Amino acid sequence: MQWVNPCLLTGAAMLADCVLGDPPRIPHPVVIIGKWIAWADRAWNQQPERPLPTRALGVFLTAVTVLGAGGLCWLLMILLHLISPWLAVVVNVWLISTTIAWRGLVQAGKSVYDALHNEGIGAGRQAVSMIVGRDTAHLDEAEVTRACVETLAENIVDAIVSPVVFGCIGGAPLAMAYRAANTLDSMVGYKNDRYRYFGWASARLDDVLNYIPARLTAGLLYIAIALSGGKARRAWRIYRRDAHLHPSPNSGIPESMVAGALGVRLGGQNVYGGIISNRATMGDALRPLTAADIRVTLRLVSTVSWVLFSAAVCAAGVVVAVFSR
Repeated sequence: MQWVNPCLLTGAAMLADCVLGDPPRIPHPVVIIGKWIAWADRAWNQQPERPLPTRALGVFLTAVTVLGAGGLCWLLMILLHLISPWLAVVVNVWLISTTIAWRGLVQAGKSVYDALHNEGIGAGRQAVSMIVGRDTAHLDEAEVTRACVETLAENIVDAIVSPVVFGCIGGAPLAMAYRAANTLDSMVGYKNDRYRYFGWASARLDDVLNYIPARLTAGLLYIAIALSGGKARRAWRIYRRDAHLHPSPNSGIPESMVAGALGVRLGGQNVYGGIISNRATMGDALRPLTAADIRVTLRLVSTVSWVLFSAAVCAAGVVVAVFSR
């Protein structure tokens, strides 16, 4: 198959996601992956208390899902190229775009802001319950805002930076393999009685794959905060001080950067299914959280995305220059 610059394909995919998002009538590959994982969870995770066989089945699920998603994409690209190289390019761009959730992330955050700002706390609680796993029925405005801001910040890595990085390296096959790993983590990568062993491999793989993209996100956020006229140096200081306090080796990086940029405190007490969970705090509470902080965070998400798009285009140019010699 003729080689096509993956950085250029990924840049085009970012634009496609920004403009079109995920058209509802077109089958979404990630939905198909999710259905497969749900089936495997029901079929294979029947004795979650048994460490060895359950962990082995979880490793098998992780390997089959990630390698299968990437391998099927690679085979599809070969077959489509035999029909038409241009068709292969178009489908490659579309598949990469399905792994990126720039538009979806912004829309999710905007829905919470609009509900909270225009309709009040009840609508805000309902809107934020669609994007977080914590209990939201008794949250006040500051806590609804915190839940939304934390989700937006964390997903800068998972929904935007990581799939773009892997797309720039290996086009649709590698981007889809990453998205499969991330979907596994979001569905079975929990540290509870059911998934402690079955989801172990999925959670560890997701941590490894996001390790470098998360640290690239710190630099991207620094640039985005500076371009937005924010406190970039303060954000960097909070990142260096607090990111390691987060239970995830990666999620604390964007959350601490955003906390520093806003001058607020993130983290603290959450409730999941009536059970209280206390998490370390990040940032300094220079002022209380308000709904306006969601809008500021949304601007940072978009600025990071445009900076990353520019970097992908520049990388495409560098690749062309190097290979044309």
